[in-house]
Amino acid sequence: MQDKSSIRLGLCCIFTNQPIKFRTTTVKSLSSMHRTDALLKLSNICLTNAKELYKSLKFCAANNIGCFRINSQILPIKTHAEFGYDIHDLPDGVNIVRLFEECREYSKANDIRTSFHPDQFVVMNSPNPDVVNRSIAELEYQAQVAEWVGADVVNIHGGGGYGNKPEALTRFSQNLNRLSDKVRKRLTLENDDVTYTPSDLLPLCITENIPLVFDIHHHRCNQDNISSEEATTKAIETWDREPMFHISSPRQGWSGAKPRQHHDFIDIKDFPDYWLDSKLTVEVEAKAKEVAVLKLKKQIMTYSHQESSNIK
Repeated sequence: MQDKSSIRLGLCCIFTNQPIKFRTTTVKSLSSMHRTDALLKLSNICLTNAKELYKSLKFCAANNIGCFRINSQILPIKTHAEFGYDIHDLPDGVNIVRLFEECREYSKANDIRTSFHPDQFVVMNSPNPDVVNRSIAELEYQAQVAEWVGADVVNIHGGGGYGNKPEALTRFSQNLNRLSDKVRKRLTLENDDVTYTPSDLLPLCITENIPLVFDIHHHRCNQDNISSEEATTKAIETWDREPMFHISSPRQGWSGAKPRQHHDFIDIKDFPDYWLDSKLTVEVEAKAKEVAVLKLKKQIMTYSHQESSNIK
């Protein structure tokens, strides 16, 4: 069960040291196969991934990790134009869905939140209709799996600026009408480290009722006219459920040449103390994965105990 700390730390997608391995495949490997054989291969992979997800959730429960981000390719090549498939095209489709639903029940029983973060090719404000069509197909697929597993977040970035950010965000808003309710009730927006700041996205989030996933590392790389503390407050106000934030640390430090690159671990100095007083999910975007999450968890607990002792 999740401990009583106000911070729910999230592990992202894969493991460093645990014998939990998600499988994938490529279009190239499928292109030389008969469709029946290709679907059998995909079915076996998806079945394995559903089982590995269950193991992932069990690891999280055993280690008091309160959130797990599910890999976007848990059903590989699901929306590919030529080699994509419906889950019920797969020989084990019914069983795959059943296993995902078992993951939902396990998550619920153990208070583990799950989420999705679609890949960078999902761009809802692209001026290219084909890109938007592919983006919508990907969001619909991930929302379908999210429904099976009980995930309440499908998180994306604002997209490109295309030389006119207000116009690009208007296009984003217009394309929202093409999404199903299944996507809309889970869709969240995240500030990025190059184009869209919290100040850029907050008006859209408020108008369209989309929660803002505040990434504090991105905000430090791509600053606007508000502090991270103010961005935290404003982001929390966009949520109708437990807010979700992201944290990472720069690989070479903040004085290094490439502050956007993620470190293996989180520097505890990068974790805002004003987050500790709020009920938050904080997904840890660190390359050491579960090792980094567990280290950060221990550091936060140590800090919290020290603060409690100081108050006494």
